[in-house]
Amino acid sequence: MKKKFYDEFPLVYSCSGCSNTAQLANSISVELDREQFAEMSCIAGVGGGVPSLVNKATSGWRILAIDGCPLHCVKHCLEQVGAEPTRHYTLTEHGLLKVQHGDCSPADTIRIKARIIQDISTFSGASDI
Repeated sequence: MKKKFYDEFPLVYSCSGCSNTAQLANSISVELDREQFAEMSCIAGVGGGVPSLVNKATSGWRILAIDGCPLHCVKHCLEQVGAEPTRHYTLTEHGLLKVQHGDCSPADTIRIKARIIQDISTFSGASDI
């Protein structure tokens, strides 16, 4: 079920590095935003200390953090500003192998995105954890 207003959505931050899993994290986040399951925000701005983006990350909204690999760049950027993800995903813990110069399969995209959407259905809106 799609929601009507972005202020009802959890925020989603994703990795967007050069590996297949990083790009999948970004792709899924874009799809969650466009399909109105989450509001995508900019993790580079959070890590770079951009005030408006740091304020958004620390505003109390529920946060989905999608990292492509165990380096956990997204999680670390959020931790730097005192924001804790409500849900944190590491795609290599979901049966994916991180490789350079490659893509994940459409089946992997569907499987992982469906799992995240299922998790989103258990919460929405401002954090009350």
